[in-house]
Amino acid sequence: MTQGVRWQKSTFSDGGDGNTCVELATTAAQLVHLRESDTPTTHLTTTPVPLAHLLHHIKTGRLGTRA
Repeated sequence: MTQGVRWQKSTFSDGGDGNTCVELATTAAQLVHLRESDTPTTHLTTTPVPLAHLLHHIKTGRLGTRA
């Protein structure tokens, strides 16, 4: 499913040699794939709008509350 996609590390990754980063990839089908580098075979797949909502709620401290 996500073979051949180009994974990109988060700019907030520590940049060290360890596997401590979040990576994401996009596909032509407008899907966004997220994974942790220490478990590359496990990933989440979503679309841009729900991901944007999740990130907004995290940034505003409203994760887990109803809007």
